[in-house]
Amino acid sequence: MKNVNRSRHPFPAITQTQNNTTLWVGHLQNDLADHFAGQTFTCPADGILENIQVFSSAVHNPGELHLTLFEFDAATKKWGSPIGHSVLTIEKQDNDKWIQFSLPGIILKHGAGYGFRLQTHNAMIGIGEAATGTDQPFTGHEWNGDSLNERGHFYSYFSLMFKVEMGSLNIQ
Repeated sequence: MKNVNRSRHPFPAITQTQNNTTLWVGHLQNDLADHFAGQTFTCPADGILENIQVFSSAVHNPGELHLTLFEFDAATKKWGSPIGHSVLTIEKQDNDKWIQFSLPGIILKHGAGYGFRLQTHNAMIGIGEAATGTDQPFTGHEWNGDSLNERGHFYSYFSLMFKVEMGSLNIQ
């Protein structure tokens, strides 16, 4: 039998900290739809997921923000099964802050595709994002959709501002 131990020192496996615009997640009173956001990525190493962070650039209405992690097939742009979920209560004072969703214990594999989605039913939160021209597109795809178009759209020249922190796998 193999025992898998988590490292006590998580490392930033993926970081995308460019920020020049905002993507809104949630519901405005005069809009019929709930707006969702997401980001895909390829895992750069085997490891155990500790957390995913996104940058909250603005909190219009506080409330619960849900992050769901999925397996993701980049070739077909299809979301797989959900493999993790975390919920945070976002407050007005969370403007211009990294917000951390704990997801300990999920094993991520080198070269595999993953993606996360953000949604809320009672808040309106701006997530930092970056837009770039054709010279340097991002490696993953930003995704956004809404309750009227849950399939959504993928964009390679946009990326959420996010961090994925992992711990090393120690198999004995």
